[in-house]
Formats: sequence, structure tokens, C-alpha cells
Amino acid sequence: MRSAVLHTLGSDLSVESLEPLPPAPRDVVVQVQASGICHTDLSMRNGLFPMMFSGPMIGGHEGAGVVVDVGAQVSRVALGDRVIASFRPACGTCPSCVAGRSHLCDAHGTFLHRPRALRHNGEQTVAMSGIGTFSEFLTCDEASVVRIESDLPASHLALLGCGMTTGVGAALFTARVQAGSTVAVLGCGGVGQSVIQGAAVAGAARIIAIDPIESKREIALRVGATDVIDPTTGPAHELVRELMRGRGVQYAFDVVGGPEAVASTYAMIDKGGMVVLVGYGPIDAELRLPAFDLQSQEKTVKGCVAGSAQVRRDFQKFIDLIETGRLKTDDLVSQEVALDDINIAMKAMLSGDVVRSVITAF
Repeated sequence: MRSAVLHTLGSDLSVESLEPLPPAPRDVVVQVQASGICHTDLSMRNGLFPMMFSGPMIGGHEGAGVVVDVGAQVSRVALGDRVIASFRPACGTCPSCVAGRSHLCDAHGTFLHRPRALRHNGEQTVAMSGIGTFSEFLTCDEASVVRIESDLPASHLALLGCGMTTGVGAALFTARVQAGSTVAVLGCGGVGQSVIQGAAVAGAARIIAIDPIESKREIALRVGATDVIDPTTGPAHELVRELMRGRGVQYAFDVVGGPEAVASTYAMIDKGGMVVLVGYGPIDAELRLPAFDLQSQEKTVKGCVAGSAQVRRDFQKFIDLIETGRLKTDDLVSQEVALDDINIAMKAMLSGDVVRSVITAF
């Protein structure tokens, strides 16, 4: 099978032929039809998550495809099923899953370093997030795939494996945005655009999209934003408060990551407001927030993993919202590319030229 492999942190991925290892009893083999290229893939390549890298590693963690083989103990999916691969597994039996927090599934760490294929020299490769979607085929534990029913193109379904679920879920499940409320979103890539859509589905009265790239601000208006801000024209939090006639918003989402972005987002919220940390900053970064203001104004700063979504329940729910036009995917898929163009697509994402590139030719 042809796969894009990361050998060393900071380097380009190498497209090469690998020999997949036989599936274990609980494993599922999926023919990948589409894989999104997410900013987290770039962060992985650049070493933001060193604890997850034990290279060589098949890249990619956002994909959709069809089941072509199953292990003897697999019970959730069958041959021919359309599935979405989830970068966060949902085993269904650990304390987190039983408590309704499958986005924090305890099995996540156990899947990261399992060998999944062999290189030409016999060297073992692992798979990013236990799935490795930058590949013709992926092998993963059945906890990492969700059977779905839809005629949507795989290029759109793939987005639910990470970016769209993270963003929409951040608004609906992490923040629980209320109807008639006010929202600001800092960073309007694929995840940020999805936060905007989630806030719109929740019925937010005002949704302020903040991004320095004009094309992304235009997309934000198409998918649900009511206002846009170019942060190169002034401090983002001051521009938000200007729009809000001196007050802050009730919910502010940092989809950029890092202490400066968090501080800016915190400065956007009103009394009793909430900041949701969606974007990842450096692993050793520390935050400094005004403790008295945080306490005396009853503000909340909340982390967000995978949009707090329960994928076995929510993937199909989001598909239904897409099929009925409540969630929009057309504006999120900027281009479809071939696996051989993986490094070019990574550079396009870094430059901000695209919202999401999706691999559809392997």
C-alpha cells in the first residue's frame, strides 16, 4: 500500500510502499477514500506533540472509507460498511466512556505506538493517532472507526474525523452555546469555520469571526458569521469590544493556540463569559491570566478535546445536519489532491491559502 510516512520531526513526509501487518482480532482494515489534511498534521510534523511520535509514522488522522477486512472479534462494523476514522477512539468500556466522555477514552494512549506496517527494509511503522489516514489502507482497532449511513462524498465525510467535529462540538458540547448569545472565534481555518457553524446551529445571535486572511473572513460570513474582524488592523479584543459597544462576548473560542492567543481571547469575554481553548499551543507553554478578574467576574476558561463529541452518537448527527443544509462542507473543502502532493498541500495550509485540502487520489 502507498502511504505518506514521517521519518523525523521537522522533515517532509515520504510517499512510499509499505506492507501492512495482518489485522489483530479487534482490528479493522479500511480502504481510505479521503483524508483531510489538518493543521494538527503540520503540528505533528513540526514536533508539537513529541510524545506521540515514535517514527517512522504513517501520517494523517482525519479520514473516511470502506471496511475491507475485520478481525475475528470485531462486532461494531462489517465488510462493506462506510466508516469514519476517529482520531480519538471510543472503546465504550473504560471509565471515561461509561461516564459519557468518550472523547477522553482511556484507550487513546494504547493505540498510538502499535506497529501497523513494514517498510521495504523490514522496519516497523506506527500510525498517527492509531489510524494513519495518509494511506491507501489503514488498520486500526474497531474503537477508532464509526459506521455511518450517508451518500455524501468521502471528501466531506472525512472532515468529521477531526476538524469539523472538533469545531462544531466545541460550540455545541464544550461551551454549550445558548440561543441568542454572543460569540467570537479567533482563527478561521477548518476548525474555526466549524466553530462558527456550531454556534449558528445553536442559535447564537452574533458570531464574530477573526482572521487576518480576507478569503477566510468571506467564507466565515457564508457559513454563519454575522461580523468579521481583521486582527492586523488593531488588537482583536479591542475590535470585538468596539463591535459590542464596550462589552465583551459571552463565548470566545481560541482556535489558534498559544499564550498570546489565549490572553487575547480572554480579553474578549464579558462578565460570566467563557473562553474555550480549541487550538493547541506548544506543549511546554504556560498561561498567565488575571486571577482576581477570573474569580470576581465569574469567568470560565475551559479546555476542549475533539469538541467533547461522543463520536458513536455524534458523527451520524452531524451527517444529518450536513444533509439537511444546517452544516456546510462545500466551503471547507478548498481542494482535492493526490497523496503525492502531500507536502505541497501542507505548505498551502501553512501559508493560509486553503481552509482544508483533502486527499482523494492514492
